[in-house]
Amino acid sequence: MATRRGVFAYGSLVSPESAARTLGRPVGAAGPGRLRGARRRWSTVRDNHASEKTFARRSDGSLPARVLGLNLEPSGDPEAAPNGVVLELSAAEIERLDLREMRYDRFVVTAALDPPTDFDEVFAYRAKPGHHAPEPPANAIVIASYVRFVEAAFDALGPGQRELYLETTEPPPVEVAEADLVTDRAIPPGNPREW
Repeated sequence: MATRRGVFAYGSLVSPESAARTLGRPVGAAGPGRLRGARRRWSTVRDNHASEKTFARRSDGSLPARVLGLNLEPSGDPEAAPNGVVLELSAAEIERLDLREMRYDRFVVTAALDPPTDFDEVFAYRAKPGHHAPEPPANAIVIASYVRFVEAAFDALGPGQRELYLETTEPPPVEVAEADLVTDRAIPPGNPREW
């Protein structure tokens, strides 16, 4: 019997369209669930000047130094458990997803899923140490299109899921800015270009 592996999606991968763009196939998901022992924060950081993509503020063309994204961190508060979905993946698709989530490490979360799943192994992504920003750095932004996209993905997930996402996600700790991609340094195929 083949091993069933999946990823717990808690941000943009909740969107079937976003996951399909990365994996190159239609993506189905198990029903919504939550991840015990974790919280969702805006604490993944990338260097906006040196990473594979650079964004400028639409308002004035200025280049913020850093861009923040969502992350999972440990938490003992059961109310903080983030909601999301489990996507089933092949071994080759895990490698493709690793390329998309280049600033993140995989870690196993199978036993922490609520409700439990029949997958043999489920992992999630959390920021690599060099990309983890427990406190927001100076001149950082969150890209507004990312915020809207993630909220819309949870809204489409079903009744109450967007509200639960908002309840279990700290507000962005920095400016939420409309921004445009101005430099593409070999963005991997299938990776988002909007944030």
